[in-house]
Amino acid sequence: MCPDCEDFARTVLLLGQLALYADTTGADLDFVEAVSPSLAASLPEPPIAEGS
Repeated sequence: MCPDCEDFARTVLLLGQLALYADTTGADLDFVEAVSPSLAASLPEPPIAEGS
């Protein structure tokens, strides 16, 4: 997998895990509110599909 693809996939995975965590009982919503904007801002451009 290309480095850009790995970064994009990892960041999307982390955002998804953070969203799931936010929906759990007892989740630290202050943590979610503090981390989510930074994580979303760090999302790299989507990789260009091979053959495009």
